Amino acid sequence: MTLIKSISGIRGTIGGKVGDNLTPLDAVKFASAYGTFLKEQGTKDKLKVVIGRDARISGPMIHNLVVNTLIGLGIDVIDLGLSTTPTVEVAVPLEQADGGIILTASHNPKQWNALKLLNAKGEFLSGADGAKILAIAANEAFDFSTVDNLGEVIQNDAYMDIHIDEVLNLPLVDAAAVAKRKFKVVVDGVNSSGGIIIPKLLEQMGVEVVKLYCTPDGHFPHNPEPLKEHLGDICKLVLEEQADFGIVVDPDVDRLAFISNDGEMFGEEYTLVAVADYVLSKTPGNTVSNMSSSRALRDITVKHNGSYEASAVGEVNVVEKMKATQAVIGGEGNGGIIYPELHYGRDSLVGVALFLTHLAQLDTTVADLRASYPQYFMSKNKIELTPQIDVDGVMATIAKNYASADISTLDGVKIDFPTEWVHLRKSNTEPIIRIYTEAPTQAEADALATRFVNELKSVAGI
Repeated sequence: MTLIKSISGIRGTIGGKVGDNLTPLDAVKFASAYGTFLKEQGTKDKLKVVIGRDARISGPMIHNLVVNTLIGLGIDVIDLGLSTTPTVEVAVPLEQADGGIILTASHNPKQWNALKLLNAKGEFLSGADGAKILAIAANEAFDFSTVDNLGEVIQNDAYMDIHIDEVLNLPLVDAAAVAKRKFKVVVDGVNSSGGIIIPKLLEQMGVEVVKLYCTPDGHFPHNPEPLKEHLGDICKLVLEEQADFGIVVDPDVDRLAFISNDGEMFGEEYTLVAVADYVLSKTPGNTVSNMSSSRALRDITVKHNGSYEASAVGEVNVVEKMKATQAVIGGEGNGGIIYPELHYGRDSLVGVALFLTHLAQLDTTVADLRASYPQYFMSKNKIELTPQIDVDGVMATIAKNYASADISTLDGVKIDFPTEWVHLRKSNTEPIIRIYTEAPTQAEADALATRFVNELKSVAGI
């Protein structure tokens, strides 16, 4: 396994050889590079960094290594302990910190962990800044502090509650209206920090909560990526409990998926669609999602007389495009909601609160709400990579083969056909090529995916 270094952070599997996986030495090396980068950028004598982690098993080990590395650089640490990605993003500006680190591999299985790096705004670093950090790490250009100038740790375990308060104070969140509806909701927290913070939020909005896998011990009971094939248990429990719907989050709580009252997937692509529908109905404006996201957001935006644009995949790219177009809401089709009214980061708490308020103002079920939106179906596939595969060459060949089509090479290769599309790209988080397709029916989406999987394998010679 190659250690993956990208705009999504530094991530790898725990154990193995230095430089191949996320070993203790690698954690120290990249934490040192990040801290050194902040010191080079800063003008203050004393810097401050916020750190939080999800509940995965390797979290305490990586956490201790990173915290003490920053202390060794003379940087103070605001330690949130068990937390979420959006909570750390909220905390950085509130603490007037110089940056933040979230220790999480997001949706990856338990053997993975990562350092996700933030700037002083609580937003993910740009590609240029990430490149500077990698250069510092490669050169091991670290200068640690003397004993009289070491950093210190300030423990602060209040930020989950602070985050909830920030969400409930948003003008478009109406907890009183939600409480009147007496909703019953099942929550799958995949045994990470979402199992703490999502039920807390719901209870403060007057929602009855049925907990499933909400013990934050890091033993994920199923693959933590919130896809249909991993969520049989909650789909069944929503029906058994006669719940209004179900909520699923990934381990660091920046991806959000719903289960409709009929036990079927609402569709992670439609999380953003539904929340955007509500936000645009109250505050008309523009939207942004990435190139792998559903056309349904475009349709909803046009319905509300707004303008939609697509960015390259990656939260930092979505945020950049949102700022450029002054989008009032955006995100990614993987269930990531970015609502600038609070912060420029994917935030499941914001998504849950806005969705509940939307539902409270409608006389409908979640299943009927889903049926009211434009109907598109997606297929998400992947091909495992080996070092022998020339990915750039494979992509160039595919682009050449479809040169006469409506094609974009902004991020991999995306081909828009009249009623369907395919997006092929190398993942930022795993050694794979992702193949996303969308069409008016599931059968057509699956057929298009199979066609391009076979074409990719043929071109790659596998």
